[in-house]
Amino acid sequence: MKPKQDEQTFARLVREHKSTIYTVCYMFSKNEDEVNDLFQEVLVNLWKGLPGFKGDSDVRTWIYRVSLNTCISCDRKKRKRKSVPLSIDINPFTDSDEDSRQVQQLNRRISQLGPFDRAIILLWLENMSYEEIGQVVGISTKNVSVRLYRIKEKLKNSPAPDPVSDR
Repeated sequence: MKPKQDEQTFARLVREHKSTIYTVCYMFSKNEDEVNDLFQEVLVNLWKGLPGFKGDSDVRTWIYRVSLNTCISCDRKKRKRKSVPLSIDINPFTDSDEDSRQVQQLNRRISQLGPFDRAIILLWLENMSYEEIGQVVGISTKNVSVRLYRIKEKLKNSPAPDPVSDR
């Protein structure tokens, strides 16, 4: 591909899959600045990987895989660094209706899962088939089924994390 075609293809891919990339990034952080940093990191990796993408899999699968791998790598690096959390007394993004509270509780429980399980449940919540999930994360369809069952049980049976400690 010529450089101009590469730029156009990349811009189109980002436009078409922006929400997918943000969804993956959001599963690895609730901090808006951190999500935007992850998004930028994913874009860099997609740009670098675009010339090597041969189309052996669906482009959506490839984008999920790059996004997940980037976020998992950044998550590992973040855990190795020590950080001092800054706290504020208000959260302008907090909704008080029951649906929002349930979604927040689910997100808190999902964030307690390991990166691999978080990736699988995220893809399932995005209505991907077990086969597609397996292709993205590199496991068999049967293994996806078993892991999803265990993840769902873990989410059902785990105590809700304290929302105050999320800040």
